[in-house]
Amino acid sequence: MRSELTIPAMAFAFALFGMTLASVAQEDGMSDRSTVSVSGEGRISAAPDVADISVGVVTEAETARDALSSNNRAMASLTEQLKQKGVAAKDIQTTNINLSPKYSQPSPRPPGQPGFQESFTPRIVGYSVVNSVRVTVRDLRKLGELLDAVVTAGANQMNGISFRVERSETLLDEARKRAVAEARRKAEQLCGELGVVLGAPVQVVEGGGFIPPPQPMMARAMMAAEAVPVSPGEQELSVSVQVVFEIRPPE
Repeated sequence: MRSELTIPAMAFAFALFGMTLASVAQEDGMSDRSTVSVSGEGRISAAPDVADISVGVVTEAETARDALSSNNRAMASLTEQLKQKGVAAKDIQTTNINLSPKYSQPSPRPPGQPGFQESFTPRIVGYSVVNSVRVTVRDLRKLGELLDAVVTAGANQMNGISFRVERSETLLDEARKRAVAEARRKAEQLCGELGVVLGAPVQVVEGGGFIPPPQPMMARAMMAAEAVPVSPGEQELSVSVQVVFEIRPPE
């Protein structure tokens, strides 16, 4: 069977073909644009302004009730001491409460004697209660004094201290400015060496701001007669960018 293409159909086909060629030509024109790709990184250092400490109380007794009651009294004293030192209630958060039995393994009896099998069975000899809280300290000048105070109040477990920068977004904004400035400086230098003119940026990709994780400092709770020495140090925040600039020949 012969197929015939009418004049209107042919006109439509040519029009569609022409649009396709125009589209391809436009895409080729975009791909022919000369560009230069550079990277930039901005860094900024800052002293931490917040510390998180994990402290707790461990108590033991023959019965679960006595162990829990003793722990409750010690934790109440600890919490009250924290509040007296200026720590807000919202900055005191319970992170762990654990009640567990303590076992004793009796000496096994010789085979054949009464109670031989039972001698391998552990016996509960008491109970242990652990209650831990995470405390956010916003005045680092009082951190050492506060650590001493919580130990005096009854804390006998200290799992560590971590420092962080709470105003990190503001610092990352400044690091981002430095990253963009460095990328432009590199592009200008390259264009100067190659004898071309630097144009406008056509693409910018941020690699993401790096905020260092809280820096831990392990410590053990000990009775102290003075403030515990603490050194927060500094943390470095960074932002990286990848910028594509258009370049053109000198006029």
